[in-house]
Amino acid sequence: MKILFLSSGAHTPAARFRILPYVRLFRGDGHHVVLANSFPQKYDYFPWMGFRPSQLLKRGVRWWHWLRTKLQTFDVVFIDREIFDDASTTMEQRFRESCRRLVIDLDDAIFLRYPEKFDRLMQMADLVICGNHFLEDKVRSLNKRICHVPTCVDMDEYTARSFQNSVSDIPVIGWMGTSGNLKYLSVAAEALRAFSKEARFELRIVVPDIRELQGVDLRGVNVMHEPWQPKHEVRQIQQFDVGLMPLFSNQEWDIYKCGLKLIQYLAVAVPGIAAPVGVNAEILDGNRNGFAAQTTDEWLHALRQLATNAQLRREMGERGRQTVEQKYSIQANYPILLRALLEITA
Repeated sequence: MKILFLSSGAHTPAARFRILPYVRLFRGDGHHVVLANSFPQKYDYFPWMGFRPSQLLKRGVRWWHWLRTKLQTFDVVFIDREIFDDASTTMEQRFRESCRRLVIDLDDAIFLRYPEKFDRLMQMADLVICGNHFLEDKVRSLNKRICHVPTCVDMDEYTARSFQNSVSDIPVIGWMGTSGNLKYLSVAAEALRAFSKEARFELRIVVPDIRELQGVDLRGVNVMHEPWQPKHEVRQIQQFDVGLMPLFSNQEWDIYKCGLKLIQYLAVAVPGIAAPVGVNAEILDGNRNGFAAQTTDEWLHALRQLATNAQLRREMGERGRQTVEQKYSIQANYPILLRALLEITA
């Protein structure tokens, strides 16, 4: 196959976890793959250039990518969510006409932003790749050609943490994410404050910029900020004893998330405490890989259980890693994606 991947940008989570690892495997199997990244990234702009000039540059880059499809034949164009963050579908239609098959990859609720655009894209696609069953249910009325591929991690990179020779007896309760998502910690904040009065622990926040945490009341909690380093992301997660993934139960956007943060924790054998919103409950597997928590009492109970019991952390972490290997790894899902693309191009 000849596949053109249109990603939102080289450093976006969708590209890092839903495109780049598969590009390597497709190429390893002898398929011709071209990776074309948005520049600037789809949801960004260059401050030094200004918003409008950045958008013009972004469109110019995508026009060049489209021109390449006129010079070279592609069997599949694989689009990460959408090409532009606006209501238009003109560019998607152009790629649809110049390539044999159009595939749309979904890992978030983009239909909440542009509902009419979403309907057009789903009807236009030859195949829709959905990151979870909630997204599948949303797409099914518009397109029956669906393939379920969860957001995955590469188990060759996500090695298990070491349980030997702990540096400190103080457990590290960790959260990793983007600065804009620090607001989610407000869900667990009351429980963290209460638990800080009962036991010693470190709340380690791995994030590029921690300033937005000022809006979350964590008085009395031992908070440590570690700047996120993409090249050392796995090592940073391996330093956690427990990983947190709070979400808001009343926000529709959160229902359609693909649980990446929780999957990353479990992949290195760190048990999670997560809101049972969307796919998270499925990943936790009936509290076998960690604890589901939404209320303050549930968060406090989970913190007490995991922060004070190293053996329980180890057992849950090891089961969690097995779950990721079987269901949420690149290795387990590449054959599914490969088969789906081969079927539509046969």
